[in-house]
Amino acid sequence: MTTLTLYGTELSGHVHRVRLLLAMLNLPTTLKEAGADVRKSAAFLALNPLGQVPVLVDGEHVITDSNAILIWLVKRYAPDSQWLPQDLHQQAQVQQWLGKAAGEIRYGVASARLIKQFGTPENYDSAVATARKFLPQMEAHLGGKNWLVGDSATLADLACYAYVACAPEGGISLRDYPAIRQWLQNVEALPGFIALPPLPHPQEA
Repeated sequence: MTTLTLYGTELSGHVHRVRLLLAMLNLPTTLKEAGADVRKSAAFLALNPLGQVPVLVDGEHVITDSNAILIWLVKRYAPDSQWLPQDLHQQAQVQQWLGKAAGEIRYGVASARLIKQFGTPENYDSAVATARKFLPQMEAHLGGKNWLVGDSATLADLACYAYVACAPEGGISLRDYPAIRQWLQNVEALPGFIALPPLPHPQEA
């Protein structure tokens, strides 16, 4: 099997979703720390000119963007698995949630965490507003369901997990979202699950 190399940082939710899938597919992977200094290097920028993690090197192939990496890994190493359903409607639903991971989740709970924990120059009020609009929608969707799509865990769950789980690290409470909290526990019970290192919880927004 080709040696896989994943460049990333331990605290990145984008990297975490890839690490989850790699663990659950039991794919041996070399993890390379790619902090801010590494991401500015010529060697890293040759892999990803945007200077962003994660980056997956799979033999001669270099794949950037966490959601694209998820698709790559399933299509190449687990094409018949539940991670990307064969049913066209469910496959489209998974893609919708990957879009939400890159949209509402990234610019809501993830942005709030970036601001509170790392001082990222984004708009906190906007992040909180986005989260407060999205989380009730996610809660309603998960009512009576174990997973975001269908009857099994899919890429949708892995892509959306980390930043929602870490919402309190951005000052956004999940207290009023019991279905979301149960869903997080479902993901955490999956074989091969790995946790993100915890960060302190700031005052709630």
